[in-house]
Amino acid sequence: MKAIISGGGTGGHIFPAIAIANAIKARYPESEILFVGAEGRMELEKVPAAGYKIIGLPIAGLVRSLSLKNLLLPFKIIKSQHLVRKVLRDFAPDIVVGVGGYASAPTLKVAAKMGFKTLLQEQNSYPGLTNKMLSKNADVICVAYDGLQHFFPAEKIVVTGNPVREVIEKMDCSRADGISHFGLRNDRPTVLSVGGSLGARMINQMILDHLQMFKENNVQLIWQTGKSMFEEAQRKVESLEVGEWVKVHPFISQMELAYAAADIVISRAGAIAISELCIVGKPVILIPSPNVAEDHQTKNAMALSSKGAAILVRDNECHETGVQTMLDLIANPTAREQMSRNIKQMARPQAAERIVDEIDKLINTGN
Repeated sequence: MKAIISGGGTGGHIFPAIAIANAIKARYPESEILFVGAEGRMELEKVPAAGYKIIGLPIAGLVRSLSLKNLLLPFKIIKSQHLVRKVLRDFAPDIVVGVGGYASAPTLKVAAKMGFKTLLQEQNSYPGLTNKMLSKNADVICVAYDGLQHFFPAEKIVVTGNPVREVIEKMDCSRADGISHFGLRNDRPTVLSVGGSLGARMINQMILDHLQMFKENNVQLIWQTGKSMFEEAQRKVESLEVGEWVKVHPFISQMELAYAAADIVISRAGAIAISELCIVGKPVILIPSPNVAEDHQTKNAMALSSKGAAILVRDNECHETGVQTMLDLIANPTAREQMSRNIKQMARPQAAERIVDEIDKLINTGN
């Protein structure tokens, strides 16, 4: 088995890509896996750290404003396609998998033209333009949500769910383990606020301006701020003397312990974050980022909130209503239990293994 996996740019693309690679390795221990990413993006650091080889393409996205960088884009695309052609000829993969991100477009497009088997993995409930375009030539499209036949050829769609990190899939730690790890008390309700690896400005500002409410209501907070706001948050926690209730972290590497400790989660609505939340089954307040293509985070959040599996709070409203929504949910254990049941029903565990099943079918049957 020889596989190329292409994509990246954010953890939301990279974590599923690595999960798929790990599932291929688990089934085919002698397999060869090569990643294709974009130069200067985080996959060039994260993928080697996970033990896989990666090649970087000189590809970038379209700048959504008047910029000289856009003039260079056609040349970057042509150069990337030439490089991909050489990689495909030299490596001769059995399968080429695209997970989204800048690099997946030239890789999947060239692979399909050259006659290689291709699989597209769409993480969101509303696909972006790139994956809509790539879907026309992909052999199989693995999705996480129902209803994507409106965007992709229905006969190519397989609902597999989104691959998530193995430690989240297993979740073999308890609430007590999480509470102990973060230096919290077991007899207080605990909230986890996380806005992705880089943080989320509006969520962070909401919390920063309401820190006293955590002490006043005896609620504990595990707060991932991202690097840019960590020092400001830490200073304010110290000045208000709420450090017993609020634990500030620039980045949480052991998310399984944070999820285990939490009674409620406040989160952006990226596809992989949602897939993890469905598996851990915690009540969640989703505050979608408005600064993403096709406003797909809002559509992701609505897919849950419409089924009573999450509470959706708009980004421009969260400062006024977000913390009170959290306190109301803490005060309503019946609502929390119902949300937990509803969100667990939307979980699709072992997605990476299901995707490898589809790879097997493609390779072994030629369909």
